[in-house]
Amino acid sequence: MTDVQIRIADWHRDNADLRRIRESVFIHEQGVSPEQEWDSDDATATHFLAYEGDFAIGTARLLSDGCIGRVSVLKDWRGLHIGEKLMMAAVEEAERLGLKQQFLTAQVHAASFYERLGFTPISDEFLEAGIPHLEMLRNSK
Repeated sequence: MTDVQIRIADWHRDNADLRRIRESVFIHEQGVSPEQEWDSDDATATHFLAYEGDFAIGTARLLSDGCIGRVSVLKDWRGLHIGEKLMMAAVEEAERLGLKQQFLTAQVHAASFYERLGFTPISDEFLEAGIPHLEMLRNSK
């Protein structure tokens, strides 16, 4: 594997890559409906893309209130710390914007991943898109 780079993406210019990754992970693999996946927040969110060379392999988004979401890495690139790099880019951007808290809804199976990044569960389990989730919070230092 070559070096993976993370950059802030533009929703309009990078739309094909953002959609390709999220459709593959959330809609095709996890069975999330397109109506649940695509929302009006995409147009105003800060999006991140992970690249291996010039091929986009992962994405995440940050909302103006500090909510991080839509963290997704294509199947063939999982286990290579790309999700961690995407999350750290989102956290760093949130902090740069003065957002002292970041929060997310984590799929329960991924909660320990987010805990390693400083997020703490703040809710009981609930279903979102038919998948068990937890709300999690991180306070900036």
